[in-house]
Amino acid sequence: MPLWGILSHVTVLVTTLLHAALGFTGRRHQQQLVLSLALVPLVRVMSLSMPLVNIPPLWWYPLIYGPLLAAALVTTFIAGYKITDIGLNFKAFSVQFAVASTRFLFGVTEYFILKPSPLITKFTWQEIWLSALVLLMTTGLVEEVIFRSVLQRTAIAVFKWRGIVYVSLLFAVLHMGFLSWLDVIFVFMVALFFGWIVTKTGSLVGVTLAHGITNSILFLVAPFVF
Repeated sequence: MPLWGILSHVTVLVTTLLHAALGFTGRRHQQQLVLSLALVPLVRVMSLSMPLVNIPPLWWYPLIYGPLLAAALVTTFIAGYKITDIGLNFKAFSVQFAVASTRFLFGVTEYFILKPSPLITKFTWQEIWLSALVLLMTTGLVEEVIFRSVLQRTAIAVFKWRGIVYVSLLFAVLHMGFLSWLDVIFVFMVALFFGWIVTKTGSLVGVTLAHGITNSILFLVAPFVF
């Protein structure tokens, strides 16, 4: 029932924004957290309400994630953070490279959990490189900015280290659309790892690459190889 889903998420979105705007929490860090939480139902509202029927599935991602990135940046500025606080830097480069190398393990593992259909019709370099770039810049970059940057920063300010667990749980629950509890658990564990890495290094580069390329393997490579 997509309509009921949209209405439910819109209700949560509006309520969360009002809660943050009217300052019911009374404390700055809590108000920042509530504001950033509005991004979670917004992800669902965008994915459920966009008129994408006659558009190839691959191009759904830029149409959905473009506005989400804008919303994440606006939330960052309203919360009082600078663009440099997002984590787009090359700190601890060797660690970032090591994290990015986990992409193969995560991608293949999640493929055997979900067995999704490919997003491309032919297993050729011409089709793979553009599709992989789209997934990297959308599911990789935008989701990491939303969850591991904006949300995790505000959650840690309120819940300390438990903020990583909280945001990882939110991220995992959003994957319930695949109708697999095993995948929700798997994504939760990966999100904990990503959250810990970002906290320790202050950089999103490694987890962005790992996230984007994991999805590329999941939807572009593994369906043909296996």
